[in-house]
Amino acid sequence: MARFVGRRLVFLVAMLLGLLLLTFAISHVAPGDPASLAAGPDATPEMVEQIRQEYGLDRPLPVQLGRYLLGILQGDLGRSVRTNHDVLADLADFFPATFELVTVSILIAVLLGIPLGVLSALGRNGWFDQLARVVSVSGVAIPMFWLGLMLQLLVALDLGWLPLGGRLGLMSTPPEPITHLYLLDSLLQGQWQVFGDAAAHLLLPALALCFPALASIIRVNRAEMIEALGQDYIVTARAHGLGGFRTVCLYALKNAMLPTLAMIGLRFGWMLGGTVLVESVFDWPGIGLYATQSAIAQDFQPIMGVTLLIGISFMLANLLVDLAYVWLDPRTREPA
Repeated sequence: MARFVGRRLVFLVAMLLGLLLLTFAISHVAPGDPASLAAGPDATPEMVEQIRQEYGLDRPLPVQLGRYLLGILQGDLGRSVRTNHDVLADLADFFPATFELVTVSILIAVLLGIPLGVLSALGRNGWFDQLARVVSVSGVAIPMFWLGLMLQLLVALDLGWLPLGGRLGLMSTPPEPITHLYLLDSLLQGQWQVFGDAAAHLLLPALALCFPALASIIRVNRAEMIEALGQDYIVTARAHGLGGFRTVCLYALKNAMLPTLAMIGLRFGWMLGGTVLVESVFDWPGIGLYATQSAIAQDFQPIMGVTLLIGISFMLANLLVDLAYVWLDPRTREPA
């Protein structure tokens, strides 16, 4: 296990270095001058040049790359031209909101998708299976931003059941920051009214974000369950009188979860990178909205910081999936 984790960490570092090189190259190939944008339309050429020198934009690209890599090793992601704040400080402010949104979304997708996939496989080609297919196709076909707008129009505006957007209501005070996750912090401090308000604001964007993942999990888990239920060991278990629930959940589902876990890990990473549209629709103060505003301002440092953060989160999620693989499938474990 230790050698497996070590190899995965080395591979993670290599992928991270490749990601850094790629994002640096793309950000500097893109047209536009962030120094001119930061200086404003009325700035003189001397003012623009001063800003360019202040942020190191006048240096050759190899020098800028070296300074950027050295800064990352020292925990310095640079400074935003738009906000004039350290990018790391901005990410620390915005990332908890995105992490909370993505975590709740993937939990909804997993808690609904796995049982629905199992039931769909058990009732293959029945009415429930047909209904699950409609949900799966809709989840793949419907864009997240369109679904978010429809949820806002129907649930928030027409019915008035849930808030339209934001992370908390105007009359609610955020809980004292412990983890910077409003749901968890309000629970730890016993602030039930704040917890209810935060959950109400979170539900609509979480539903819009989780729908594609829910569809994928249902389809993958259904297909794997159908294959697992037809294996010889399941037929033998049933022939020996093992109960249906035990056979399905303990034997068939455990084997069917291997590809489903891979889908969950991929979807978690895609969610982190796909929050831009959902956060823009619901005015959710996360890194997606932060990246959108930085891209409009052609502010390269925050864009590279957001990309780096999403990439690291994606890699760590896949590392956890690999460890879960080892736990679920003894055949992948290395001999002692």
